Amino acid sequence: MLRTNLSTRPFYNMRAVQVSLGGLAILVIALTLFNAFELIRQGSRQREFGAREVEAQAEAGRLRNEAARIRAQINPKELDVVAASAREANAIIDLRAFSWTQLLAQFETTLPEGVRIKQIQPRIEKDGKVVIGVAVEARRGADLEMFLDALEMTGSFQQVLATEEVTNREGLIDAIVEGAYVQPPRQRAAQGTTPVARPNGAAGD
Repeated sequence: MLRTNLSTRPFYNMRAVQVSLGGLAILVIALTLFNAFELIRQGSRQREFGAREVEAQAEAGRLRNEAARIRAQINPKELDVVAASAREANAIIDLRAFSWTQLLAQFETTLPEGVRIKQIQPRIEKDGKVVIGVAVEARRGADLEMFLDALEMTGSFQQVLATEEVTNREGLIDAIVEGAYVQPPRQRAAQGTTPVARPNGAAGD
Protein backbone atom coordinates (compact mmCIF):
# COMPACT_ATOMS: atom_id res chain seq x y z
CA MET A 1 0.00 0.00 0.00
CA LEU A 2 1.39 3.42 -0.96
CA ARG A 3 1.64 5.84 2.01
CA THR A 4 3.41 8.77 0.29
CA ASN A 5 1.94 12.28 0.86
CA LEU A 6 1.29 13.60 -2.65
CA SER A 7 0.05 17.08 -1.56
CA THR A 8 2.05 20.08 -2.73
CA ARG A 9 1.89 21.72 0.76
CA PRO A 10 2.98 20.18 4.03
CA PHE A 11 0.29 19.31 6.56
CA TYR A 12 -0.04 21.57 9.63
CA ASN A 13 -2.10 21.03 12.81
CA MET A 14 -4.10 24.25 12.51
CA ARG A 15 -6.23 23.53 15.57
CA ALA A 16 -3.21 23.45 17.89
CA VAL A 17 -1.92 26.68 16.38
CA GLN A 18 -5.26 28.39 16.85
CA VAL A 19 -5.48 27.25 20.45
CA SER A 20 -1.98 28.54 21.17
CA LEU A 21 -2.71 31.87 19.54
CA GLY A 22 -5.97 32.15 21.46
CA GLY A 23 -4.23 31.44 24.75
CA LEU A 24 -1.55 34.01 23.97
CA ALA A 25 -4.19 36.58 23.08
CA ILE A 26 -6.01 35.94 26.35
CA LEU A 27 -2.73 36.36 28.29
CA VAL A 28 -1.98 39.63 26.49
CA ILE A 29 -5.49 40.92 27.21
CA ALA A 30 -5.19 39.90 30.89
CA LEU A 31 -1.84 41.65 31.25
CA THR A 32 -3.21 44.73 29.53
CA LEU A 33 -6.22 44.84 31.84
CA PHE A 34 -3.99 44.33 34.89
CA ASN A 35 -1.67 47.17 33.84
CA ALA A 36 -4.64 49.43 33.18
CA PHE A 37 -6.07 48.61 36.63
CA GLU A 38 -2.74 49.32 38.30
CA LEU A 39 -2.40 52.64 36.48
CA ILE A 40 -5.89 53.65 37.59
CA ARG A 41 -5.20 52.55 41.18
CA GLN A 42 -1.84 54.36 41.36
CA GLY A 43 -3.38 57.48 39.92
CA SER A 44 -6.13 57.36 42.54
CA ARG A 45 -3.60 56.92 45.34
CA GLN A 46 -1.52 59.83 44.06
CA ARG A 47 -4.60 62.05 43.97
CA GLU A 48 -5.46 60.92 47.52
CA PHE A 49 -1.93 61.64 48.78
CA GLY A 50 -1.96 64.99 47.03
CA ALA A 51 -5.23 65.91 48.72
CA ARG A 52 -3.83 64.84 52.12
CA GLU A 53 -0.69 66.90 51.56
CA VAL A 54 -2.77 69.96 50.75
CA GLU A 55 -4.87 69.41 53.89
CA ALA A 56 -1.71 68.93 56.02
CA GLN A 57 -0.17 72.14 54.68
CA ALA A 58 -3.39 74.02 55.33
CA GLU A 59 -3.57 72.66 58.90
CA ALA A 60 0.09 73.55 59.53
CA GLY A 61 -0.55 77.07 58.31
CA ARG A 62 -3.60 77.35 60.57
CA LEU A 63 -1.62 76.16 63.59
CA ARG A 64 1.21 78.61 62.88
CA ASN A 65 -1.28 81.46 62.66
CA GLU A 66 -2.97 80.31 65.86
CA ALA A 67 0.37 80.12 67.68
CA ALA A 68 1.31 83.60 66.46
CA ARG A 69 -2.06 84.94 67.66
CA ILE A 70 -1.64 83.35 71.09
CA ARG A 71 1.93 84.69 71.43
CA ALA A 72 0.68 88.16 70.53
CA GLN A 73 -1.95 87.96 73.28
CA ILE A 74 0.46 86.86 76.01
CA ASN A 75 1.31 89.61 78.46
CA PRO A 76 5.01 89.32 79.44
CA LYS A 77 4.25 90.67 82.92
CA GLU A 78 1.51 88.10 83.47
CA LEU A 79 3.88 85.39 82.25
CA ASP A 80 6.47 86.52 84.80
CA VAL A 81 3.82 86.37 87.53
CA VAL A 82 2.88 82.82 86.53
CA ALA A 83 6.55 81.77 86.49
CA ALA A 84 7.08 83.31 89.93
CA SER A 85 4.01 81.49 91.26
CA ALA A 86 5.35 78.22 89.87
CA ARG A 87 8.69 78.80 91.59
CA GLU A 88 6.92 79.57 94.85
CA ALA A 89 4.85 76.39 94.57
CA ASN A 90 7.98 74.35 93.95
CA ALA A 91 9.63 75.95 96.96
CA ILE A 92 6.65 75.00 99.14
CA ILE A 93 6.87 71.42 97.88
CA ASP A 94 10.59 71.34 98.69
CA LEU A 95 9.93 72.65 102.19
CA ARG A 96 7.48 69.82 102.85
CA ALA A 97 10.45 67.46 102.61
CA PHE A 98 12.36 69.63 105.07
CA SER A 99 13.23 67.95 108.38
CA TRP A 100 12.44 70.40 111.16
CA THR A 101 13.31 67.83 113.80
CA GLN A 102 16.93 67.61 112.63
CA LEU A 103 17.21 71.39 112.28
CA LEU A 104 15.89 72.09 115.78
CA ALA A 105 18.12 69.37 117.18
CA GLN A 106 21.14 71.19 115.76
CA PHE A 107 19.96 74.50 117.22
CA GLU A 108 19.54 72.81 120.60
CA THR A 109 23.13 71.60 120.58
CA THR A 110 24.63 74.90 119.36
CA LEU A 111 22.56 77.51 121.21
CA PRO A 112 24.52 79.26 124.01
CA GLU A 113 22.83 80.13 127.29
CA GLY A 114 22.90 83.83 126.45
CA VAL A 115 20.99 83.46 123.16
CA ARG A 116 17.27 82.82 122.63
CA ILE A 117 15.64 81.93 119.31
CA LYS A 118 12.48 83.93 118.57
CA GLN A 119 11.63 82.85 115.04
CA ILE A 120 12.87 80.51 112.28
CA GLN A 121 12.16 81.15 108.61
CA PRO A 122 13.59 78.87 105.89
CA ARG A 123 13.43 79.80 102.21
CA ILE A 124 14.47 78.29 98.88
CA GLU A 125 16.70 80.39 96.64
CA LYS A 126 16.38 80.34 92.82
CA ASP A 127 19.40 78.06 92.59
CA GLY A 128 17.70 75.55 94.93
CA LYS A 129 19.83 76.43 97.96
CA VAL A 130 18.06 76.36 101.34
CA VAL A 131 18.71 79.46 103.45
CA ILE A 132 17.72 79.51 107.13
CA GLY A 133 16.82 82.85 108.66
CA VAL A 134 16.77 82.94 112.48
CA ALA A 135 15.58 85.85 114.63
CA VAL A 136 17.50 85.68 117.92
CA GLU A 137 17.88 87.69 121.11
CA ALA A 138 21.33 87.72 122.72
CA ARG A 139 22.55 89.12 125.99
CA ARG A 140 25.96 90.12 124.64
CA GLY A 141 27.69 90.39 121.29
CA ALA A 142 30.06 87.63 122.42
CA ASP A 143 27.13 85.26 122.90
CA LEU A 144 25.90 86.01 119.39
CA GLU A 145 29.36 85.39 117.92
CA MET A 146 29.58 82.12 119.84
CA PHE A 147 26.27 81.02 118.28
CA LEU A 148 27.45 81.88 114.75
CA ASP A 149 30.69 79.96 115.23
CA ALA A 150 28.86 76.94 116.65
CA LEU A 151 26.56 76.81 113.61
CA GLU A 152 29.51 76.93 111.23
CA MET A 153 31.24 74.11 113.13
CA THR A 154 28.28 71.74 112.62
CA GLY A 155 29.13 71.48 108.91
CA SER A 156 25.45 71.81 108.04
CA PHE A 157 25.55 75.62 107.93
CA GLN A 158 27.66 77.72 105.59
CA GLN A 159 28.24 81.46 105.29
CA VAL A 160 26.48 82.19 108.58
CA LEU A 161 26.13 85.95 109.11
CA ALA A 162 24.17 88.35 111.29
CA THR A 163 22.38 90.48 108.67
CA GLU A 164 20.69 92.75 111.23
CA GLU A 165 21.78 93.65 114.76
CA VAL A 166 20.12 96.23 117.03
CA THR A 167 19.86 96.81 120.80
CA ASN A 168 16.32 96.78 122.19
CA ARG A 169 14.86 98.59 125.21
CA GLU A 170 15.90 95.83 127.58
CA GLY A 171 19.52 96.23 126.51
CA LEU A 172 19.49 92.90 124.67
CA ILE A 173 20.67 92.40 121.10
CA ASP A 174 18.04 91.58 118.50
CA ALA A 175 19.64 90.02 115.42
CA ILE A 176 18.72 88.19 112.25
CA VAL A 177 21.07 85.30 111.53
CA GLU A 178 21.14 83.74 108.06
CA GLY A 179 23.09 80.86 106.61
CA ALA A 180 22.93 78.26 103.85
CA TYR A 181 21.71 74.96 105.23
CA VAL A 182 22.80 71.61 103.79
CA GLN A 183 20.80 68.63 105.03
CA PRO A 184 22.65 65.32 105.31
CA PRO A 185 21.30 62.61 102.92
CA ARG A 186 19.55 60.68 105.68
CA GLN A 187 17.77 63.88 106.75
CA ARG A 188 16.65 64.83 103.24
CA ALA A 189 14.58 61.66 103.03
CA ALA A 190 12.54 62.65 106.09
CA GLN A 191 9.03 63.91 105.29
CA GLY A 192 7.19 66.52 107.33
CA THR A 193 5.03 69.62 107.15
CA THR A 194 6.16 73.21 107.61
CA PRO A 195 5.14 74.47 111.06
CA VAL A 196 4.83 78.00 112.37
CA ALA A 197 7.95 78.80 114.39
CA ARG A 198 7.21 79.83 117.96
CA PRO A 199 9.27 81.74 120.53
CA ASN A 200 12.08 79.89 122.25
CA GLY A 201 12.51 77.69 119.18
CA ALA A 202 9.41 75.58 120.00
CA ALA A 203 8.27 73.92 116.77
CA GLY A 204 7.48 70.48 115.51
CA ASP A 205 7.59 68.38 112.34
